[in-house]
Amino acid sequence: MKKALFILTLCGLTMIGKSQNASVEKSTFGIQTGVLGLWAYNEARLSNSIALRTELGFDLGIWETTYYDDYNSPFILTPVIVIEPRFYHNLKKRLQKSKRIDGNSGNFIALKTSYHPEWALFNTDDAPVVSDFAIIPTYGIRRSIGEHFNFEAGIGAGYSYTFAERAGYSKDESGIELNMHLRIGYKF
Repeated sequence: MKKALFILTLCGLTMIGKSQNASVEKSTFGIQTGVLGLWAYNEARLSNSIALRTELGFDLGIWETTYYDDYNSPFILTPVIVIEPRFYHNLKKRLQKSKRIDGNSGNFIALKTSYHPEWALFNTDDAPVVSDFAIIPTYGIRRSIGEHFNFEAGIGAGYSYTFAERAGYSKDESGIELNMHLRIGYKF
């Protein structure tokens, strides 16, 4: 009888230890890199499934648009500021399937808001830097690899506004902008 009671108690403690709260992390900080840039980010929890991501980084641009017709394939490295609320919609499901949710590993829906100022760190052909502002609904995934590494992919389409007059062009422009990213990162 004592043996059976001990086994039941041990199983109960195991079940209590296994139950976790499906929630984004309180705060996570890291760096990520992709084909066209390097970014530092912080994600702060707003609720169990919503995090506010703030990001500072550098985007590498290779443009062949109307702004740069007079220049030979300009490469521009410009800073970017991003504020992005993210809704991680499948954390409970991942936890129920014993999949990782640490480091905010999960699928997310985001509203990426980004701004590129008018200056550049690297600019071939001395092309004028045209700043822009974009709001892009994005669907993405993030997965942890080991304790500190992660990868992330996302895709979306939204609205952008280009401040071309500031750079000496005749008028500002707006239009559809795509967001496709594939990044690997390190979480501190």
